[in-house]
Amino acid sequence: MESIAENLAAVREQIETACRTAGRRPEEVRLIAVSKTKSATAVRAAWEAGQKEFGESYVQEFLEKLDDPQLAELPLSWHFIGHLQSNKIRQVAGKVAMIHGIDKVSTAEELSKRAVQHGIDIDFLLEVNVSRESSKYGIDPVTLTTAAEACFTLPNIRLRGLMTIASPDPSQARREFAELRECLEQLKHAAPDPHLLTELSMGMSQDFEEAIMEGTTMIRIGTAIFGWR
Repeated sequence: MESIAENLAAVREQIETACRTAGRRPEEVRLIAVSKTKSATAVRAAWEAGQKEFGESYVQEFLEKLDDPQLAELPLSWHFIGHLQSNKIRQVAGKVAMIHGIDKVSTAEELSKRAVQHGIDIDFLLEVNVSRESSKYGIDPVTLTTAAEACFTLPNIRLRGLMTIASPDPSQARREFAELRECLEQLKHAAPDPHLLTELSMGMSQDFEEAIMEGTTMIRIGTAIFGWR
C-alpha cells in the first residue's frame, strides 16, 4: 500500500500549488478521500499516511467498513457523499460527520425526523445539478432557494452548504463551480443563520484544481489516491 501514501503526498502537493495560484491557504480546502469500493486495508493505509476524512457512497459498504476490525477503533471522520434515499437515512444517521447528497426536501424531512429521534444534530449539504444533465441527481438551481427555505425550518439538521458533480470537461466544470459558489452566496440572503453556510463540496480527481480556483472548501478525491475502480 505504499503507493497510496505516495499518491496522497502528490495530491496534497497539487492542492497546495492550486491554492497558491488561487491566492488561498491550503488549510481552507479539506480533502475527502473517496474510499467507495476500496478495501478497509486501503482505507487504513491512507489513514496511516495522515488522511483523516473519508467519503463513502453505498450504505451497506459503509456499514461494513464501520465494523471492520482494521478501522473500528480508528478516529476516522466519515462523509456520506452518494445519493441517499429516504429509506436508507436511518442507517447512516449519527454515523457520519456530514451528508453531502441531499437532493429533495422530502429526504431532508426524513433526515430531520431521524435526527430528532436520536437527539442529535446532523450537518448536510444540498446537491445542486448545475450541469443540468438529466442523468445526474440534484436540485435545479432555479428552485434551490425554495428548497433551502423549506430545509431551514426543519429541526435538528443544519444546512451547511452545497455540493455538485460537474461536467467532465474541466473548462465547463469551472463555470459550473463558479455558478455553485454564486448560488451559495445568494442562499445566504435567505438563510436565518447565514454564517452556517460555509461549505462548497465540489471538485474530484479530474477537476479539483478548477474547483479550488472557484472557492471549494471540500474536494472529493478517489482515483488519484486509491487508483482506478
